[in-house]
Amino acid sequence: MERKTCFFIGHREAPDSLLPILDAEVERRIAEHGVTEFVVGRYGRFDALAAKCVKEAKKRHPEVTLALLLPYRPYDRPTPTPSGFDGTFYPPGMETVPKRAAIIRANRYMVEHSGYLIAYVRHSGNAQDLVEYAKKYEKQDRIKITILP
Repeated sequence: MERKTCFFIGHREAPDSLLPILDAEVERRIAEHGVTEFVVGRYGRFDALAAKCVKEAKKRHPEVTLALLLPYRPYDRPTPTPSGFDGTFYPPGMETVPKRAAIIRANRYMVEHSGYLIAYVRHSGNAQDLVEYAKKYEKQDRIKITILP
């Protein structure tokens, strides 16, 4: 079964000039690959840009959903569903992950359970590390990685 979920990873800093490129990639996932679920974090500019693009796509494609990835236990940090999102997602098994490793582990869970990854990587750091991690899954034909220019 082909996975119809797309996850985003990128740096905290990202230029607004990414919007048209990111918008085109979101539209391509929907129109050409049948993606109906998008999951994004909330810890930087790239996440905000990705969420903005999916929210716009939802206006054209009502079947599309957008979830906010929660790396921390919801009862530790109650998180209402932000405007334009369809819900939040806390990966199973995260209860025992130390807080200092929670974001990395939640991101890896999404790579392991998504069919698509759209990434914005310009320097070393967590985003680059996750793309390298995802490449193992791409070799197994379990995920398709798109790195934005």
